[in-house]
Amino acid sequence: MDSLRQNKVNSLLQQEMAEVLHGHNRALLPGGLITVTGVRITPDLGIARVYVSLFPAKDKQAVLRHIRDMGPKLRGELGNRVGKQLRIVPELNFYLDDSLDKAEEIDNLLKKG
Repeated sequence: MDSLRQNKVNSLLQQEMAEVLHGHNRALLPGGLITVTGVRITPDLGIARVYVSLFPAKDKQAVLRHIRDMGPKLRGELGNRVGKQLRIVPELNFYLDDSLDKAEEIDNLLKKG
């Protein structure tokens, strides 16, 4: 269970990371949409797991690798945005959130059945 501080930092990082990724959307996923669906930070506030949803993307793993490669640059931009609120900008680990894909798959299965 996350503490109140972790929950506040999670929501702050989710909002600001969405803005940072929005600025790089054309380079990362031309014609697509990158959504930050969630952020989970460790109790020591040192590492943040950033969950992103990519739509529409043919090769989501390639886009995710590109996002991970840009990680230090994205962390720097995030630091510029949250530097006043956080003493240390957490290390960013990016993960693919495929819950929307799974929901669509379940919906299609229910329509067939």
